[in-house]
Amino acid sequence: MEYVEAPAYNKGGNPFTTLPQRNDDRTSHIIHRGLGIYLMLNIFPYNAGHLLVVPFRQVPDLSQLTQEERSELMETIVLGQAILTQALKPDGFNIGFNTGRAAGASLVDHLHGHIVPRWNSDTNFMPVISNSRVLPAALDTMWSRLKEARDSILSS
Repeated sequence: MEYVEAPAYNKGGNPFTTLPQRNDDRTSHIIHRGLGIYLMLNIFPYNAGHLLVVPFRQVPDLSQLTQEERSELMETIVLGQAILTQALKPDGFNIGFNTGRAAGASLVDHLHGHIVPRWNSDTNFMPVISNSRVLPAALDTMWSRLKEARDSILSS
């Protein structure tokens, strides 16, 4: 219900620039902050634990990232996989970027990558008959679980 009742973002705004400015990572669902890249839970997930890897700086394409941002982006993807592996033990991952509206990007002006944990046989009948997904964990519960895994990884 938290997911269903969550307020929609203002169509004119950019949540990828406003969420980090809140300085409330729990409410913003930010799992990790780096120098130029951050990791957050997708509030419209394809699967439980679906993470987004996002540059703080608004750029529409990978080519517009600096070399440092590109390096940090890849390191953050690796960290995201490690967090999900420790916390959720998925069988695999879908990792990628949708650049441009034709490729499915919802925010074409702000590049972001997806890290989607997958489990063997994780598809059910809901997407087929009702274009819906069933998510077994609330976003706040998932945030706490992933943040704990992140803290454990970074402290070791």
